[in-house]
Amino acid sequence: MKKTSIIILLTLSLATFSQEKISDTTKVDGWQKSGKTSFLINQTAFSNWVSGGENSVAGTLSVDYNLNYYRNGWSWDTKMIGSFGVNKNSDSKYFKKIDDRIEINSVMGKKFIEKFSFSSFLNFKTQFAKGFKYSTNDEGNEIRTEKTRIFSPAYIQLGVGVYWKESNSLWINFAPITGRLILASKKFTNDLNEGEEYFGIPRGQNSRFELGASISAFYKFELVENVTLEQRVNLYSDYLYKADNIDVDYTLSVFMKINDYLSTTLIVQALYDDNAIKKIQLREVFGLAFVIDIMEIPKII
Repeated sequence: MKKTSIIILLTLSLATFSQEKISDTTKVDGWQKSGKTSFLINQTAFSNWVSGGENSVAGTLSVDYNLNYYRNGWSWDTKMIGSFGVNKNSDSKYFKKIDDRIEINSVMGKKFIEKFSFSSFLNFKTQFAKGFKYSTNDEGNEIRTEKTRIFSPAYIQLGVGVYWKESNSLWINFAPITGRLILASKKFTNDLNEGEEYFGIPRGQNSRFELGASISAFYKFELVENVTLEQRVNLYSDYLYKADNIDVDYTLSVFMKINDYLSTTLIVQALYDDNAIKKIQLREVFGLAFVIDIMEIPKII
């Protein structure tokens, strides 16, 4: 766990000092809006292939939207992410999820010295659709068992702290007082055995409250011409339960622009939350993406 946190922090630090300084856009009064919708697709097909292989097709639809406000030392930055993707293999009767995420992160700050603000923040996370665990029955047929659904689980974090902002593309928020509420349907907790938990929620309950500290950071820069790298990290420690056990959510996105509407996209996400599983969760998606800038749609029409 410590190694993972160190790698993440080193990555952010090295990227910061190896790139040109980002121009500061926080002093532009009023609203700034940006966003994009992308459809990522990858496909594999075989015909009479002696070495073997499975036909598969996968697609992911993502929306990434930013709202930034600044006036008289007050700033309000909101990032909204929605992503849903499925994969279909020829040997399975089910469409299986490869991405499913709803996330809203909003930080409000009042500047007290240059680039530093007192802050409050809200973070909300859940998913769109049901999630399943797949297995085979005694007859060798594939079966699935529902494990998650929208708002099961759902995470709500509220906190106060200090916000450092270089620009809309580089900021860090530290909230030493952060409350976190984990929600879930009793459908998943009523059948737990004594002592078991569902994402940290005890048997027969539908919520769990935590009090701890949170650090969130965002950094976006152009690595080389037409190659943009974006990093997001969220760290959380619960004062009330194993304070030295840090939850980590780190996402690295690389966008390699082909033209105004096509790009090659690589997304790597690492998660650690021992309430869910006492292992590091990894997700990697790579493919061709069709991209539309949301702000440009009215101009196109």
